[in-house]
Amino acid sequence: MTTPSAWILAIIYWLHMLATVTWIGSLAAINILILPASQRTLKLVDQLSFISAMQKRLEPLAWFCMGLLLVTGLIQLSTSPHYDGFLSLSTQWSLAILIKHGFAAVMVVVSAIQTWEVLPAIHRILLKKEMAAEEDLTRLQKKELLLLRINLLLSALILGAAALARVS
Repeated sequence: MTTPSAWILAIIYWLHMLATVTWIGSLAAINILILPASQRTLKLVDQLSFISAMQKRLEPLAWFCMGLLLVTGLIQLSTSPHYDGFLSLSTQWSLAILIKHGFAAVMVVVSAIQTWEVLPAIHRILLKKEMAAEEDLTRLQKKELLLLRINLLLSALILGAAALARVS
């Protein structure tokens, strides 16, 4: 593969950083600001309605960011002078990048569980508001919070692995 021009590579790096900031920033805002405020001010069923509405807007953005990160990351990887093969552990850089990608893969799995298991369950339970059992609402809220916190932690670990690769 030929190396892209400096301008194209700069745009690819910029898109990668923009997708990172958008995805991780939304996770941080949800975990640190939005959910604690909603828990203090809303009833449980209203919290889940709010989470559902918010996630309906954020999920497509998060999945778009993940796709953009994959594409731009592969281009960056292929143009890096440090890259010496898939699953190579010959340098600190390659180990850090492998760890980063491992955390990212787990993050994708957590996001998939959230998108295709937890959020549909929240939607189903909200359709039967009056008949929804309090324990079902609480269980779903706790699962959603756990998945969001796991992804926030994983995102911090990914940034740490990226920093380790950067100093290599």
